[in-house]
Amino acid sequence: MTVVHHPAYEHNGQPVSAEAFYAIACDPRRSVAVEACAGAGKTWMLVSRIVRALLAGAQPHEILAITFTKRAAGEMRERLDEWLKLFAHADDARLMEELAVRGFSYEKGPQPPPDGREQLSNLYQRLLETGRAVQIRTFHSWFAALLRSAPMAVLQQQGVPLNYELLEDDAPARALVWRRFYAALLAQPERKADFEAVVHAYGRFQADKALQAALDKRTEFALADAAGVVDSSVQHFTVQFTEFGGHDEPEEWLTTNRFHCQSLRDAAVALGRGAPTFAACGVALEQALSSGDMPAAFAALLTEKGTARKFSEKIAGIEQVRVAQALVLRVQAARQQHDAWLYQQRMARLSRVLIAEFTALKRERGWVDMNDVERLAGVLLGDPVLSGWVQERLDARIRHLMIDEFQDTNPLQWQALSSWLSGYGGAGRAPSVFIVGDPKQSIYRFRRAEPQVFIAAQAFIRDGLDGDLLACDHTRRNSEAVIATVNAVMASAREHDGYEGFREHSSASSDEGSVVRLPPIPREAKSEAEAETGWRDSLTTPRELPEETLRTLEARQAAAWIASFLAPALVASRTTLPPEGAHFSLGRPGGKTFAPSDVMVLSRKRAGLLPLQDELRALHIPAQIGEKTELIDCCEVLDIVALLDVLVSPQHDLSLARALRSPLFGLSDAALVQIALAKGDSKTPWFDLLQKQELLAPELIGLGAKLIKYKGWVDSLPPHDALQAIYHDGDVLARFAAAAPAASRGTVLANLRALLNVALQLDGGRYATPYDFVRALKAGGLQAPAAVNPDAVRLLTIHGAKGLEAHAVLLLDTDTAERSLESMSVLIDWPGESAAPEKFVFLVSESRPPACAAVALATEQLARKREELNALYVALTRPRHTLAISSIEPYREAPQSWWQRLHALADEVAVPIRQHALAVHESVEAAENDSAIFSLPDLPAFTPPASSTVIKPKAEPDSDSARVGKAMHRLLEWGVAPGSANAQLATQIAREFGLSPAQLVEAQAMASRVRNGEAAWAWDDAFVSWQGNEVELAHSGQILRIDRLVQRKDAGHAGHWWILDYKSAHQPQRDPAKMAQMQAYKAALQAIYAGDEVKAAFLTSSGAVIELG
Repeated sequence: MTVVHHPAYEHNGQPVSAEAFYAIACDPRRSVAVEACAGAGKTWMLVSRIVRALLAGAQPHEILAITFTKRAAGEMRERLDEWLKLFAHADDARLMEELAVRGFSYEKGPQPPPDGREQLSNLYQRLLETGRAVQIRTFHSWFAALLRSAPMAVLQQQGVPLNYELLEDDAPARALVWRRFYAALLAQPERKADFEAVVHAYGRFQADKALQAALDKRTEFALADAAGVVDSSVQHFTVQFTEFGGHDEPEEWLTTNRFHCQSLRDAAVALGRGAPTFAACGVALEQALSSGDMPAAFAALLTEKGTARKFSEKIAGIEQVRVAQALVLRVQAARQQHDAWLYQQRMARLSRVLIAEFTALKRERGWVDMNDVERLAGVLLGDPVLSGWVQERLDARIRHLMIDEFQDTNPLQWQALSSWLSGYGGAGRAPSVFIVGDPKQSIYRFRRAEPQVFIAAQAFIRDGLDGDLLACDHTRRNSEAVIATVNAVMASAREHDGYEGFREHSSASSDEGSVVRLPPIPREAKSEAEAETGWRDSLTTPRELPEETLRTLEARQAAAWIASFLAPALVASRTTLPPEGAHFSLGRPGGKTFAPSDVMVLSRKRAGLLPLQDELRALHIPAQIGEKTELIDCCEVLDIVALLDVLVSPQHDLSLARALRSPLFGLSDAALVQIALAKGDSKTPWFDLLQKQELLAPELIGLGAKLIKYKGWVDSLPPHDALQAIYHDGDVLARFAAAAPAASRGTVLANLRALLNVALQLDGGRYATPYDFVRALKAGGLQAPAAVNPDAVRLLTIHGAKGLEAHAVLLLDTDTAERSLESMSVLIDWPGESAAPEKFVFLVSESRPPACAAVALATEQLARKREELNALYVALTRPRHTLAISSIEPYREAPQSWWQRLHALADEVAVPIRQHALAVHESVEAAENDSAIFSLPDLPAFTPPASSTVIKPKAEPDSDSARVGKAMHRLLEWGVAPGSANAQLATQIAREFGLSPAQLVEAQAMASRVRNGEAAWAWDDAFVSWQGNEVELAHSGQILRIDRLVQRKDAGHAGHWWILDYKSAHQPQRDPAKMAQMQAYKAALQAIYAGDEVKAAFLTSSGAVIELG
């Protein structure tokens, strides 16, 4: 294969040199949009531009760099920090070189200042002295920061609570909304009828799928609905097919027109004269017309798929048959349009109810999700009134805006940005804008990313900001063989699949590299598979699905190839593997060595990586799946949860069995059998049985006492403190570390420590009960820490690998068939330059869309096909040297699969699956790897520095009355009234403030008098339009916290704000300090609502209201 080695750079469509390209890209005075291929150094350009901006005098906080993931933002910060440290210690020659590569050496570009080397060397010190960092954020974190500075009136107008919790994962909220939704349907008979009609037509499962899709696209729905797009996206059949005007049902157009009826009868007669098969259709058509059965008439002329039946051209009167078929097809299309219109209207009405209930749920819980953050940012930046206020604030803070991976931007994010930047309109000091991305790597459409937004942004920078467009097709990553494969595959896609925008790449790498294919895993013939299927004892024999078996075989072959890649001489010599972290010889000329971390395995889905992880572990090759994993899915966490479960509910024998078998106690299977035999037929739980030492074997004695001790901690301490005590007493970390394989030891310990952190975060670590803690863990949604093993093979999905690279990359399952058409989905047409979607269609099935959505659906399917090719491009551009592909024989032909595209370009390698894997496995001695001595690091002892300050005497504990007063505040804040339903919360409050039962009763009585006294109206929805507890306000550099803030809506008081402060004292107005505090509250709120009436009052424990004059 031959590869072009000259670089490919363009500036505004014209070829330029590399020096000119980087001089323009890194110049902070220019607004620039860069389209750069994989491996071109996009992040390098962005961070270099940050350095140039700092050298040009920009303050760190005036630079805003935005990316899309926390990982990418962290890498960007790390790279900037490393560079600045490097510059601080570099010599003059190195500093001049660093300035040159960032555009200062270009003859037509800017020249470095006379003291440029000194400035670059002192840049790190300057940043440390300023005390402020460059803003490197994700889109969501920046939008959330805008939201925090938004006026209170805007938040109230948009239905956002003043004190909100940012909901990064909306799964908990989605799970809670359905009960509310169904209750709302019961209260609205018309909407209930809509729901029943959808369920009757398509089934409960499909109806739920459709509503889930609507909830997924709630932001798009809200914008489209506000613009009147939803109801008009699917037209009535009489509008789409104008000849059907005046009919209520499409079939009436056929049955009420005598010419049409005659055409059908003529077709029946013509078919009746044909061959027996055709004659049967003619008879069926005649009978259907006689009985008025239109579905039967359609079936006589059309196939089950709704296409015209193929009749012989030799039939006399075949033209009449064709005319009849055309009529029927027209009616069928109109019927599909009418059914789609009915479905669209019903789903629109149901979606409004569902989204309204979801919004109400979030408001009640004080939640704001990521969709809300994006929507509200769009309001702040796009509203004609607010945008001026926001723009003024941003002008004072941001001089340079830089966005990485711009192809992942969604239309809503772009609308917010473009609204802000368009607001300058040629006036004012617009920030310099730098965006960099690659539409060929846009693979996040499921997150609403749209590559067309990149095109819109390029046009805006060129036309709106008078900026420059740059393009780079030169990679520094891929070997000659890999880049030649990329060029061949993507050029073929451009020619045969309409893959626009691809230009041949060049590479700076001189490595020859290789592209290989592993033998495909054959699929067993269907008849053979069915012949082997017989009776299976489901209690002893697990069910094996063909796909799971094939994935295991592919994983075994892939593991064998990885083993041979890392240690080809290992199998031949049958020696043992080196210890963890050592390098293995590749056995190639040149004596190169590679670590497991030099290998990356990519799969479309995470499920394909799990079998490979098991196979690599069997070969003692460290491997790690780099995707997010829920904490509750980790075995070690499940062991701890099992222990907590039985301590909370001692009758759970299965949980206790798991805990006893785990490294916590380390019992053998034989010991568990002994416990089960000791129980016999009695109903005594294992927990109680272990307390009866006389019935137990010697090795089981002592377990009962330990479990009782642990249960005492769980019953009396907050979950975090109880867990901490168990960890310490049971030496939990050391036990699990000793039991874990060396390759996964770090991950196991990280997960166990993360469990402690979760216990500390849940309800502040103090108010959660053990039962609630166990329920929260089992509910899921808590992510395990992203522990990275630097010496492991990286197993990633293609989406997770974007931006990463490795020496060798293996692609799994490359011969998959095209994705099936979707059902009960949503079709959205949202051009990048539009403020809202132009079409929002609820689709029952993509195989039979309404006529008015056919064009939009075809466009959507082309976009999916392009995204599939984009994913292939991303996968192919990850390896620096070697690309390997693996496949399973597809269950149906897949001519456009990745395997078929790559097959002729890759050299086949022979990998004997079982023999090779077994040979490697037998040569491994686990003792060398797993028995190595390890230690758990401890925090060094903290020695406080000497201090000359006078030690203040320890504060006196609160008096009994003060603790009762604080408990009264907490009861009112939480809305806890006396009664069994709130007994648990009341107990928590008593424990928090150390109250006796009598003191708790006193606090509850005081809270009840406050709430039901003269200010009872403050909790009555008939009088109050807005209410909040513990409302924080900033005033004169201080944070003030108001016990309760309400806005009245009743006659004579509408719009009045009331500041209510709870006091256990009966005459708080006589205390000057308390009066001054209330005046500060009033001043702070009056500054926010200058034109509104603001009043303040004490609510005493006697139930009185003392208003400030």
